[in-house]
Amino acid sequence: MNDIKQFLRSNALRPTKQRIVIAGYLFDGTDKHVTAESLSTELAKRKHIISLATIYNTLHDFYENGLLKKLTLSADRVYFDTNTDDHHHFYSEKEQFLIDINKNIKVNGLPKTPKNKKINKIEVIVHLDK
Repeated sequence: MNDIKQFLRSNALRPTKQRIVIAGYLFDGTDKHVTAESLSTELAKRKHIISLATIYNTLHDFYENGLLKKLTLSADRVYFDTNTDDHHHFYSEKEQFLIDINKNIKVNGLPKTPKNKKINKIEVIVHLDK
């Protein structure tokens, strides 16, 4: 628990009770992809009832402090990824899961960028069917 509090403080976040619970789940050493809703469900299974608004706010706070990667897959589907390294994903809308692709991907034929712009990074999301 003290490690989580220190982790939050070292990332400029006040260690509130809710943040401690959420960080304890998210940053347990296993990479995770969560939505606010899936995180709420998982925490409830563990007897931690936290409002959805607080979960949303906390996820966004963690994202803004570089602790999470944010992947917007549609207007109503935003995932947060605990693996902040550059990597790619498989996504199944039907089954609503997002998993890492553990292989380098080569992208050929990139478009010319607009004037005075350069490509910062490329993230590939492979959408799955069935």
